[in-house]
Amino acid sequence: MPTKKTTPDFILLIVTFSLLAVGLTMVYSASAIWAEYKFDDSFFFAKRQMLFAGVGIIAMFFIMNVDYWTWRTWAKVLVIVCFVLLLLVLIPGIGNVRNGSRSWIGVGAFSIQPSEFMKLAMIAFLAKFLSEKQKLITSFKSGLLPSLSLVFTAFGMIMLQPDLGTGTVMVGTCVVMIFIAGAKISHFAFLGLLGVAGFVGLIASAPYRMKRITSFLDPWEDPLGSGFQMIQSLYAIGPGGLFGLGLGQSRQKFFYLPEPQTDFIFAIIAEELGFIGGSFVLILFSLLLWRGVRIALGAPDLYGSLLAAGIIAMVAIQVMINIGVVTGLMPVTGITLPFLSYGGSSLTLMLMAIGVLLNISRYSRY
Repeated sequence: MPTKKTTPDFILLIVTFSLLAVGLTMVYSASAIWAEYKFDDSFFFAKRQMLFAGVGIIAMFFIMNVDYWTWRTWAKVLVIVCFVLLLLVLIPGIGNVRNGSRSWIGVGAFSIQPSEFMKLAMIAFLAKFLSEKQKLITSFKSGLLPSLSLVFTAFGMIMLQPDLGTGTVMVGTCVVMIFIAGAKISHFAFLGLLGVAGFVGLIASAPYRMKRITSFLDPWEDPLGSGFQMIQSLYAIGPGGLFGLGLGQSRQKFFYLPEPQTDFIFAIIAEELGFIGGSFVLILFSLLLWRGVRIALGAPDLYGSLLAAGIIAMVAIQVMINIGVVTGLMPVTGITLPFLSYGGSSLTLMLMAIGVLLNISRYSRY
C-alpha cells in the first residue's frame, strides 16, 4: 500500500457538510407544520434528524480512520448480518409496518431499516468478490452468475417487505460495479431483457404499483388518489420560479403534499428556494460525484476502486430516481434524497459510506 495522505479529500468533506446543512434546514422547514399538528412540537422531526446526523458524523469520522481494506476482511460477515436482519424484519412483532411495508425494526423510540444497510454491505462484499475473481468475470457461469445470484437473493428478500425502491437502487448499484469490473456487454444485454421482463412482472403483480405507472402517465386520471403526490409536487415546484417563495414560506407543506420532509423534500426546496436553490443542491451533488469518481480512479488497488465506484453509483442512482420522481419524470417510488430527506437509517448509511470514501481518498493517487 502507498503512504497514507495526511488528510482526506477536503472538498468531499466540505460538500458533504454543505448537503447536510441544507438537509437539516429543509427538514425543519418542510416538517414544522406537520410536526406541530401531530406531535405538538414543530422541532420533532428536526431534532431527530439532528440526532441521526450526529450519530452519522461520528460514524463517518471513525470509518474515515479505518483502513478501507478492513471492510474486505469483514465483508462476508456484514452481508450475513444484513441477511439475518432482513429475515427478522419480516417477523410480525419484530418488523414494523409503515405505509404498507414491513421494513423497520424498532429499537426503543427509534427504528432501523435493514435494507438500507444491506446496500453498503453488498457493495463491500461485491467489491471483494469482483476484485478476487476479476479474471472470471467474463465467464457467465463462474463470474457473473454467482455475483448476481447473491444480489438477487437480497433483492428478493427486500421485495418481501415489499420495498421496490431500495431494491432497485441496490441492484442498479451492483450492476454498475459488475460492468466496471469487466463483464461482457452481451451478457448484460441478455440480463437486461430478463430484468425488464421481471420488472414488468413485479409491477403487474401489485395493483398499487400499476396505479403508480398509470398516475405517472396521467396523474389527473386520479387526482385525489394515485396521482395526488405527483400533482402536489408539481404545484410546489411551479410557483417557486427563479428565487422561490422564501425559506419557510412553502404553501404545499400545509397538509397538501403528504409528509414533505421525506421523499418529496426537493419539491419544498424548489418551492421555497426556487430554481437557484434547486440548482445549488444539484451542483453540490455533482461535486460529490466528481470527487468520488476521482477517488475511484486514483485508488491504489482494484478493491478500493470498486468500493468507491459502488458508493458513488449508489448515491447517483438514488439522486436521479428521487429527483426524477419529484419532477414528474419517473413514477412515484419510495426513495429518499441522500443527506436531505428525513430518515435516520438513510442518513446514517450515507454518512458511513462517505467515511469509507474519505478513507480511500487518503490513499488515492490523484
